[in-house]
Amino acid sequence: MSKLIIASIAAIALSGCVLAQEGEAYPPASDAGSCFARVLVPETTEIVTEQMIDEPERTEVKFIPAVFETYTQEVLVTEASKAYTVIPAQFITQTEQILEEPERIETRIIPASFETYTEKVLVRPAYTTWKPGAGLHGGNIPDGGEEAGSAVSTGEPLGRVEVPAQYEDVTRTRLVNPERAETKVIPARYRTISRQIVESPARVVEEDVPAVYETITLQRVVRPAQEETIVIPATYRTVEKRVVTGGGSVERRESLCDTNASPETIQAVQQALNEKGYTVPADGDFGPETRKAMEDYQRANGLPVGHLTVSTVESQGVSVNQVD
Repeated sequence: MSKLIIASIAAIALSGCVLAQEGEAYPPASDAGSCFARVLVPETTEIVTEQMIDEPERTEVKFIPAVFETYTQEVLVTEASKAYTVIPAQFITQTEQILEEPERIETRIIPASFETYTEKVLVRPAYTTWKPGAGLHGGNIPDGGEEAGSAVSTGEPLGRVEVPAQYEDVTRTRLVNPERAETKVIPARYRTISRQIVESPARVVEEDVPAVYETITLQRVVRPAQEETIVIPATYRTVEKRVVTGGGSVERRESLCDTNASPETIQAVQQALNEKGYTVPADGDFGPETRKAMEDYQRANGLPVGHLTVSTVESQGVSVNQVD
């Protein structure tokens, strides 16, 4: 019992410390039902430019090279001569048709075709005959009874009946197409052959090859090389720096929670996320998939990250009044 009391006192003391530390971080006074949550406000930055010295001023001995002028001159490379060219023979290809197999007539026997059919055959014709039957004498009367004289047995009665004809199914075969001969003309078959025929024979052509000259480029000095001391001024370069101007802290912002957001509101937010390319189920349930898509959307649009803030809902075009 004493251990339980000590644990309770420690828990109360710890909660008091937490409340004391967070007392200054309570959300501002607002209407009943509103929610405020701690979210990460992204940093805002701006780019500033400044001049930095790249190279300080210095003196340098400059070497001024000599100045040359260029002139050209023709030089004999190859003397004039004669060249002999062999022109090869020219051939043409000639084709002709050669009979390989003459036209012929071919006769083919097409056999007869039959079909099978079934028909009913009379086995026994209908007829009439006598058939024994029960009489209508009112029952059996014992011999020697009191009423023996009132009914006299005349034998078994017979009735005239008709016996129907009897048929039997018989399968037969009949000719559909008789056997015939078919004649077909097989055309002649030719083969194409090619052969080379000389169109112009080979010959030798003599040509005069003119002398070949080459133009070469030469240089001569116009002004000799010299040295010159020059002052090279300092050079600067412009650099850009990204400076943090705000954000980067955890703040309380008005958000949607279970006290002020209906499933219809959550479903409207999910539909807005789907329209912006974040695939989530539009079921009105703020599950892990919806939370991840929401945080990705907040980061991409520079919004506070961590909870479904009112600013996030309004940026999606969803009316905050839907939460009422």
